[in-house]
Amino acid sequence: MRNKLFTTALALGLSFTATAEDWPQWGKTNDRNMISNSKNVPSSFNPGKWDDDKEDFTTEGRKNILWVHKLGSQTYGNPTVANGQVYVGTNNEVPHNPAIKGDRGIVLCLDEKTGKFKWQVSVPKMDSGKVNDWEYLGICSSPTVDGDRVYIMTNRCEIICVDAKGMENGNQGYQKEAEYINSVSGAKTNVKPGKLDADILWVYDMREELGVFPHNATSSAPLVIGDKVYCNTSNGVDWSHKNIPSPFSPAVICLDKMTGKLAGEEMSGISERILHGSWSTPAHAKTSKGDMVFYGAPDGFLYAFDSKPVENKEEELMQLKEAWKIDCNPKSYRFKDGKAIKYAKPEGPSEIISTPVIYDDKVYVPIGQDPEHGTGLGNFVCAEAATGKILWQTQKINRSISTPSITKDLIFVADFNGVLHCLDRHTGKTYWTHDTESHIWGSTLLVDGKVYIGNEDGELYIFEATKTKKELANIYLEASIFGSPVIANGVLYVATQTHLFAIKQ
Repeated sequence: MRNKLFTTALALGLSFTATAEDWPQWGKTNDRNMISNSKNVPSSFNPGKWDDDKEDFTTEGRKNILWVHKLGSQTYGNPTVANGQVYVGTNNEVPHNPAIKGDRGIVLCLDEKTGKFKWQVSVPKMDSGKVNDWEYLGICSSPTVDGDRVYIMTNRCEIICVDAKGMENGNQGYQKEAEYINSVSGAKTNVKPGKLDADILWVYDMREELGVFPHNATSSAPLVIGDKVYCNTSNGVDWSHKNIPSPFSPAVICLDKMTGKLAGEEMSGISERILHGSWSTPAHAKTSKGDMVFYGAPDGFLYAFDSKPVENKEEELMQLKEAWKIDCNPKSYRFKDGKAIKYAKPEGPSEIISTPVIYDDKVYVPIGQDPEHGTGLGNFVCAEAATGKILWQTQKINRSISTPSITKDLIFVADFNGVLHCLDRHTGKTYWTHDTESHIWGSTLLVDGKVYIGNEDGELYIFEATKTKKELANIYLEASIFGSPVIANGVLYVATQTHLFAIKQ
């Protein structure tokens, strides 16, 4: 019945798509450029007075705050906003459904205007433990909203599709929510899905279907192009950090977005060359050489694939064909005196965790490593999107897991050292830097002539988006900021480890 209604709506010209000012996915649009045309975005606000006993904010002294919502104890997922709802990944240390307890991955669905809890996706932990699913990390990826469907990469190395309306319009599709929610290793649960739970439409298990072995966490944001959803599988090394358990599993796949059936996979041998983990999010753009998906890979190369899968008769599968690849590591990072430099050394090679950004027919991306490895040499690359020809690169940036924000003439990007860089978009020349004196995990947001960035110390920095440095504010939010600020419909959203703030002038 649901599909019939959807088809009828399309025939009548109705639309379920997000509005122009929503932020329906990581990076807002498929080019993943963290920018917005919104105006009158606050450069100062007060979240309220902190109450140590309640571990929460009071309304005392609040300024420019629409609402504050208490999350779990760890939040790495970035919020997305579409069709009147806010989605954010966290853990279950602050249970929103009293019937569901213990360590789980959670995606909360909140009302956009009030911040009120509506329903949640609840994902049990993997049986294999923290080598695949580190305790209390929660769900680290950003949900992607496409019409009336929400696509999520779970902590169990799955891609799932849920109904944006939750159980409000009945239980559609999957029908196994009870079995899914109660599949907890070593524990007896008997939760009956209800209005507080997500309506799952389909589940694609990358471990079971593709043999993928995620290292510590599954983290990437789904990419929707037409009738397909593209994902990084999060394949990685084992506990020894030396062996690759699944060297022949694909690193990038696409599924039919309506059914969840496998529709294509890369065959470039990326997983055989994994350095550590695969956590970059794919991006998409049309180029003079065709429609392409761009992927920052765990071997330190940037890849472009034709977005349309083609039949590989020899392997009897649909293949995402490689258009080009470039090594984003200078040779001096990989070899010294003819010998390979060991991975994870500060002077050694890095994978790509940041998301490639496409702007003006060019693709931009820095290299970086798992934050547990600390700081080290970095490199920022600008290449032609159609051909992969490197136009310029700069090593004046340390390892980075942050996605850049790009304007007509400027690039704003942070490195893991905690330094914000303002670069010339055409040459890579550094205009200015600012040391926030704390690690930066998240990415910059460029809006209303300002740059927003948070750090591990819980400070949100705001600068003018100009080639001359001018700091506008430094606001302390009581807990680490590992995610990235986003803006939707004139409201700025900032998630700390424990709270989501909706900020509006």
